[in-house]
Amino acid sequence: MDAASVIAAYLDAFNRGDRAAMLGLLADDVAHDVNQGGRETGRDAFAAFMTRMDRCYRERLADIAIMADATGTRAAAEFTVEGVYLATDEGLPDARGQTYRIPAGAFYAIRDGRIARVTMHYNLADWIAQVSA
Repeated sequence: MDAASVIAAYLDAFNRGDRAAMLGLLADDVAHDVNQGGRETGRDAFAAFMTRMDRCYRERLADIAIMADATGTRAAAEFTVEGVYLATDEGLPDARGQTYRIPAGAFYAIRDGRIARVTMHYNLADWIAQVSA
């Protein structure tokens, strides 16, 4: 599977809520650069992150555009995150079922047909403003 296909399958699994399929596309030692946060390493850490995310947020990605380099080792995706803030996440405003819509992007490293790095980016200040309104 080429890099763009790996990312398309990963994002499709995200939208379906199929966490097992998402995790299956990750390298065992995947590096996850959390938006405006630190780096977590390993599939187990990523699974724990997704468990927290699923408790606090219900999200769907729309307007997805996937780009990959000619070597098949790097890819990026731009999309719109459409979500509902379900439960208060640590250090963030209180959740009251607020909806939000924010542009976001992700950068990926691909190794041996699996995602070896996920780097997320979105405007946290914009998200906070939307859920605080």
